[in-house]
Amino acid sequence: MSIATRPDPRPPVPHLADSHDLIRVHGARENNLKDVSIEIPKRRLTVFTGVSGSGKSSLVFNTIAAESQRLINETYSAFVQGFMPTLARPEVDVLDGLTTVITVDQQRMGADPRSTVGTATDANAMLRILFSRLGQPHIGPPSAYAFNVPSVRASGAITVERGAKKTVKATFNRTGGMCPRCEGRGAVSDIDLTQLYDDSKSLNEGALTIPGYTAGGWNHRLYSESGLVDPDKPISKYTKKERHDFLYHEATRMKIAGINMTYEGLIPRIQKSILSKDTEAMQPHIRAFVERAVTFATCPECEGTRLGEGARSSKIGQVSIADACAMEIRDLAEWIHTVEEPSVAPLLAALRQTLDSFVEIGLGYLSLDRPSGTLSGGEAQRVKMIRHLGSSLTDVTYVFDEPTSGLHPHDIQRMNSLLLRLRDKGNTVLVVEHKPEVIAIADHVVDLGPGAGTAGGTVCFEGTVEGLRSGGTITGRHLDDRAALKETVRTPTGTLRIRGATAHNLRDVDVDIPLGVLCVVTGVAGSGKSSLVHGSIPAGDGVVSVDQSAIRGSRRSNPATYTGLLDPIRKAFAKANGVKPALFSANSEGACPACNGAGVIYTDLAMMSGVATTCEDCEGKRFDASVLDHLLGGRDISEVLAMSVAEAEEFFGAGEARTPAAHRVLTRLADVGLGYLRLGQPLTTLSGGERQRLKLATHMAEKGGVYVLDEPTSGLHLADVEQLLGLLDRLVDSGKSVIVVEHHQAVMAHADWIIDLGPGAGHDGGRVVFEGTPADLVATRATLTGEHLAAYVAG
Repeated sequence: MSIATRPDPRPPVPHLADSHDLIRVHGARENNLKDVSIEIPKRRLTVFTGVSGSGKSSLVFNTIAAESQRLINETYSAFVQGFMPTLARPEVDVLDGLTTVITVDQQRMGADPRSTVGTATDANAMLRILFSRLGQPHIGPPSAYAFNVPSVRASGAITVERGAKKTVKATFNRTGGMCPRCEGRGAVSDIDLTQLYDDSKSLNEGALTIPGYTAGGWNHRLYSESGLVDPDKPISKYTKKERHDFLYHEATRMKIAGINMTYEGLIPRIQKSILSKDTEAMQPHIRAFVERAVTFATCPECEGTRLGEGARSSKIGQVSIADACAMEIRDLAEWIHTVEEPSVAPLLAALRQTLDSFVEIGLGYLSLDRPSGTLSGGEAQRVKMIRHLGSSLTDVTYVFDEPTSGLHPHDIQRMNSLLLRLRDKGNTVLVVEHKPEVIAIADHVVDLGPGAGTAGGTVCFEGTVEGLRSGGTITGRHLDDRAALKETVRTPTGTLRIRGATAHNLRDVDVDIPLGVLCVVTGVAGSGKSSLVHGSIPAGDGVVSVDQSAIRGSRRSNPATYTGLLDPIRKAFAKANGVKPALFSANSEGACPACNGAGVIYTDLAMMSGVATTCEDCEGKRFDASVLDHLLGGRDISEVLAMSVAEAEEFFGAGEARTPAAHRVLTRLADVGLGYLRLGQPLTTLSGGERQRLKLATHMAEKGGVYVLDEPTSGLHLADVEQLLGLLDRLVDSGKSVIVVEHHQAVMAHADWIIDLGPGAGHDGGRVVFEGTPADLVATRATLTGEHLAAYVAG
C-alpha cells in the first residue's frame, strides 16, 4: 500500500544568512551629524537628499564608505598597510551589515601627463594586444605599442630567469612604443632662461627667480655651495664650462655643505621636479611660473600621437593604433565591430563591450588619447563607472556623488538606467543627489536636514518617494518646484562677438553673446559649451571665470584663510590689543606649541591606523593660551573662528567689533548661500558645491565686468537654486554681464538669452542650434534642450 505524501503547508525556515539585509548605522557623529541612526536596505537604490551642508556626504562617504575601506585595509599585512593612507575610525557607535564599498566620486582623474582615457579604462591595453597580434608589419609585443614604455638596448652578460631555467644573453632588447623626442607626452617644452634667473646678479644676490629656490634654501645651496660655479659672480660673466655646469650638468653624487647630495644642472632638475607634472595639479604660484617660463608645442616627430615611428607604421587595414586612439570612441566601436579574426575573438568581445559602455553612458564623443586631467568632474565620474559596468562583482555597495553632475536632462535618463542595472545585479547603490529625476527612481529615500551646518545633521525623513512628497520636509516641498519663464527679459547693453571659434570640436562658430544680461550656454554633454566659453572668453581683462576645478588646500586651510577674511580680523584684534597681527594666526606666532596650531595631534601607530587626538594643551583651539587673553568685542580669536558666517556677519557688522573689510567678505559668503559654514572649518571637509560657491564669493570682490560661471548649480539643493538665481539677478542688476554654462532647467527658464549648442556631442556637436529667449526656445521646441525645457515648464 502506497501512502500519498502531502505537501508540507509550512513555508521553509529562512536561512540565518539571509537575515542580514540591512546596513545599520547607530550614533553617527562625523562632522555635523547629530547622533544619526538609520537602517539602509541592501540590494536597493537609496538616494540621500537634503540642502547643501546638511550632512549627506558626512554620512555616506565619511562614515559608511570610510569604515568599509578601513576594515578592508586592516585585512592586509602590516607591510602592505604601511604603503596605504592611514584611516581613522569614523565617529559612530555601531556600523553593522557593511559590505565592500566602491566609491565613484567626482574627484578629477590622475594628473599624470601620460594618463589618458584609454590608459585609465584598460581600453588602451586591449588595443595594444590586438595590434601586436594583427598589426602589419609586425613590430613586437604589446609593449611596442605603448607610449609609456621606452625602447631599451643593453649589452653585456645579462641573466634572464624563466622558472628554473637560466640563460645568459650578450645583448638585451626591449621594444617600446614611446616617442624618443617627447618621451610619450605628445608635446615638447622650450624653457625661457630669462624667467629662471636674472643674469645681471650673482647667485648670492638672489639671481634665481624660480619658486622654491630662494636664497638660503636647499635648492639654492645646491648651486651656490657646489664649488662648480662662483656664487659671487654675475651669471652673465660665467665661462662656457661654468654655464654648462650650472644649466646642463648630468646628475652626479658629490658632497655639498658637508652632505652627500646629487648635483645636476638647473634645466634637467626643473624638468624632473616641475615640468613632468600636470599644470592643473600645481599650486597657483608654480602654475604661474610655468606659464611664464615654458612654451609647449606639439612634438614635431610624433605629431602629438606620443608614439614612435614603428608603432605608427603598423596597421590593421588602413588604421594604426594612433589613428584608433584619435577616433571618437563611438567611431572606434564601429570600426572594432568590423574587425573579424577568430584567433582574438574573446579579446574583441571584451574590447567591444568596453567601448559600447562608453557610448551607452554618453561618453562616445571622447577619444582614447584624451588626457584624463582634462575631463570634467562629471566626465571623470562616468569614466570610472565604465570599469564597474562589466564587473563580475555582486553584493557590493556602490556609492555615487551626484552622478548627474554635468549631464543634460536628455542624458539623465541614461544614467538612471545604469544605476538601476547596477542594483539589479544584486548590489546596494547609495546615491547623494539633488535632481528630482534621480530621486524619482529611488527604492528608498533618506532626507537629511532640516538646515545646513549646525542646523542640519539629523534625519528628517526615511521612506519612499511618495512619502517624501507628502512628508513636509524642505526637499519634499521643493520636489515638484518649477521655475516659470520670465514675462519680460532684459535688453542687452552690448555684445561680445565670437568669430571662427574652432577649439576642440567647435565648427567655425560665429556667435554674439549679449552683455548686460543673464546669458545661459547649454547643450548636451560634449557639445562644445566649455570649449566655446572658456576657449573664446579667457579670464583676465575684466573677465572673472569661476570653474569647477578643485580648491587645493591643506587641512590647515579654511574659509577664513582662503577668502582673505582672516587678514582684516587679525588686524582688528591686533589694533584692539596693541600687539602684532601674527599672534592671531594658528600657522604663525600664535600657534599652540604642542600641536603647532593644528588643534589635533596625529599619532602614527605603525602597523595600525593612525589616530588623531585633540591637543590637550589648547583643547583643539589651535592657539597658545596667552593669545586667547586678547579679546575683540568680548570674544577671543578661537571663538571667532568657531562662528558661522551668519553669526560673524552680525558680529563684525556693528558694535565694538565693527570691521567693514571683514563684513564685506562675510556678506558675499552669505549671498552665495554659505551662511552656515564655520570660519575655521577645514577646506578638506567641504563638498564640491560648497567649494565652488566659496570660489564665487572670493571672485565677486574682483573688479570684473563679465562673470563666466561653469555649472554653479552643481551640488545645490532645489531650495538653494532659488537663492542662486537671486544672486545672479543681483549681479546683472548691478551692471555686470553673467554668462552661465548650465544644464539646470530652472536656470535656463530664468535666463534672458539662451545659446544652445549641439545637436549632439563630439563631431555631431560644435554648432549653434539655437539662440534667442527661453520663451522662443520653448515655443519652437526645435532642439533637445527645447523639448526638455518645454516639458519642465509645463510641469
